Amino acid sequence: MLSGITITCFAASYAVSLALEISRLFFRTAVRFPLLLGFTVAGLFAHAVYLATRAEGVVSGHGIPPLASWFDFCLVAAWFLAGAYVVLTVRRPQNAVGIFLLPMVLLLIGVAVLFRDAPPFNEQKALYVWRMMHGFALLAGTTAVALGFTTGLMYLIQSYRLKHRLPPRKGFRLPSLEWLQDFNRESILVSTCLLGVGFASGVILNLIGPAEQGLAIAWTDPVVVSSGCLFAWLVAASVFEFCYEPARQGTKVAYLTLASFVFLGLALFFVLFGNHAVP
Repeated sequence: MLSGITITCFAASYAVSLALEISRLFFRTAVRFPLLLGFTVAGLFAHAVYLATRAEGVVSGHGIPPLASWFDFCLVAAWFLAGAYVVLTVRRPQNAVGIFLLPMVLLLIGVAVLFRDAPPFNEQKALYVWRMMHGFALLAGTTAVALGFTTGLMYLIQSYRLKHRLPPRKGFRLPSLEWLQDFNRESILVSTCLLGVGFASGVILNLIGPAEQGLAIAWTDPVVVSSGCLFAWLVAASVFEFCYEPARQGTKVAYLTLASFVFLGLALFFVLFGNHAVP
């Protein structure tokens, strides 16, 4: 049943969500948000199933890898953009971000359909795209975790100073607790998304990369295991921070970012001192 999903299925879901977003300009209703979220999540799920079905042949050794054509490239970009819209909508339901994001999602899907019959990239170019995505996402995710770690430290220092009413030292001024708290929360979400993209692209590279090029590594390799643990921790921290309201305030957010940095350090240790870093 799921294999029968077409582009029309998720494009129609996104179109209905856009219509619901536009209705914000004309009237208010309590049922709009659950409908909006339901249609978008359904579209996101159908979109993911469609992409997974196209990539299924890669795992079995047949077919071209994902992102090996402009058709796939635009559809994957649209999926990530739709996912970002869902996250922003859940976190800030009062903001009408969908009026701006959903047209871009539909535009990318339209461009994908336009280039559906275009010839795919050659194997080397497809692998290059995935390597670039893998490296950039991991670099950006690592930066986000490091920024969260530093702001977490600043939060704990500032909190301690205010709690004990210590006078500020000349030349040592820190941001407000509110700003540091918000930055910590955002860094957890951003790092989770970026490292998730990096981890997923690494998995795909391991599936489609020929062993003779040194791309395939064992699934039990410490790099793979530690990266998976880091991503799982970040997902758990994001869910905990979102579902448990007290975790959004005070030192709990700072401790979450500090723990994330510890997991990151473990993963980088295996990357730098293992075979993964060997060219």
